[in-house]
Amino acid sequence: MSVVINLDVMMAKRKISSNELAEKIGITPANLSILKTGKAKAIRFSTLDKICEVLKCQPGDILEWRSDDE
Repeated sequence: MSVVINLDVMMAKRKISSNELAEKIGITPANLSILKTGKAKAIRFSTLDKICEVLKCQPGDILEWRSDDE
């Protein structure tokens, strides 16, 4: 099982760049890149809250669970 991060999809839908989103949510572009690529081991709820606020979306729009069989 794995959790997939669809942050890049939501960013494309909202037409927002990585640098702009990083600035608005208060994290470095490098840390945002780690989230986007799925390399992050965890995400703070406060960061997820800010992402959802800026992108006007729900956490489920960004996080998705997929079984290993897919």
